[in-house]
Amino acid sequence: MSLFGSLFSGVSGLAAQSQAMGMISDNVSNVNTTAYKGAAAEFTTLVTRSAAASRFAPGGVRAGTLNEINRQGLIQNSSSSTDIALDGNGFFVVNALPDGNGEQLYTRAGSFKADFLGNLRNSAGFYLQGWALDASENVIDVNTLSTVNTRLINGLATATTSIDIGANLDAGQAAFGGTYAAGDMALYGSSGGTSGVQPHFIRDVPVFDSLGRSHNVTVAFLRDPAANTWNFEAYADPAEVETGDHANGLLASGQITFTGEGTLTSAAITPLYPTTTTGDPVGINWLDTGGANDSALTFNMGTVGLSDGLTQFESDFNVAFVTQNGAEVGELNGVSIDENGYVIASFTNGQEQKLYKLPIATFANPLALDPRTGNVYAQTDNSGAFNLRDAGHGGAGKIAPSALEGANIDLADEFTKMIITQRAYSANARVITTTDQMLDELVNISR
Repeated sequence: MSLFGSLFSGVSGLAAQSQAMGMISDNVSNVNTTAYKGAAAEFTTLVTRSAAASRFAPGGVRAGTLNEINRQGLIQNSSSSTDIALDGNGFFVVNALPDGNGEQLYTRAGSFKADFLGNLRNSAGFYLQGWALDASENVIDVNTLSTVNTRLINGLATATTSIDIGANLDAGQAAFGGTYAAGDMALYGSSGGTSGVQPHFIRDVPVFDSLGRSHNVTVAFLRDPAANTWNFEAYADPAEVETGDHANGLLASGQITFTGEGTLTSAAITPLYPTTTTGDPVGINWLDTGGANDSALTFNMGTVGLSDGLTQFESDFNVAFVTQNGAEVGELNGVSIDENGYVIASFTNGQEQKLYKLPIATFANPLALDPRTGNVYAQTDNSGAFNLRDAGHGGAGKIAPSALEGANIDLADEFTKMIITQRAYSANARVITTTDQMLDELVNISR
């Protein structure tokens, strides 16, 4: 009977509108949840076929759930250097367990903080996963993810690898009139005596070995009788290097030549160690008892034909700059994540080290992901398998550092839906009461 069908149709309407109100209330309650993705009701008809074309059998309505996972939320700045947001497609990979052996899940909630062990996790307790990097800052294995830990290294010492020299060698300097052989300037300077040849120009450059220990490397110049030519030597304290490889502390020797206009023509430097090497870099075999690894230094004297390094003008000796990289031991004092997804540790000596690279997981159908408690999602058959990509490549979104994605909820829209849902619920309730009155009339016929 169609009256009973109307009752069932009204009841289904009440149930569907209740479902819709539940989604609205969930959206409103999560309006301040980081990267929350709202849910919307999708209504579909329930059709009951009648045996006769002239009769109608009411069916009703059913409410489905559409999770608006692919709808972007507003990106807002954050004061935390480990907060990240995604602008575009994709998800951060997280794990339920700190050792990475739990269920792998996906989220856009990028509010990560280090726990007492140094593991980065968000407010829901899920641990951020990334590709570990080696000492050369290259990904070790793209097929293996591990929990991002900010305490992999507590300190960092960086060995010096390059020295840039900008100075003027006086063109009016008289050439050395005696007999010079490579190592004579080192013999004079390192011994403190007069058995060698005194340089015309000398400068100490502080360098650091692999343990962060500071040493002085001396660069010395001697005017050669040949036109526009200077002899060059680099040497260290003999007590700090292996004398078998560096007699009198000599590290390298060579000649520097200039044009008639005072600009650099060539800088031919030959290292003393290792003996099989010619040209850059200059190897230094530090004293074995010091424990440091060998160093390799590249001396940059400037660009040929330009005056951006060594020059030879009729002017007093003048040092414009002597710069070198490397640093003493520094303690960890901060961790940040950049726009390329690199987790970077910074140290008190000004050095930085990349520890991890964060992949972005993308899906063929992200709308089919399974929502879980904690603002995370699980892969399903309908979503397709995940693909790990570099941020900003292959369809993956870009990472916004020191930022968070807000909930993709429009309160005005939700309140409007709330009014409509309330009216629809009242209307379905009226259908039930009206049908009840009609049934009363039908019962009263027999009285």
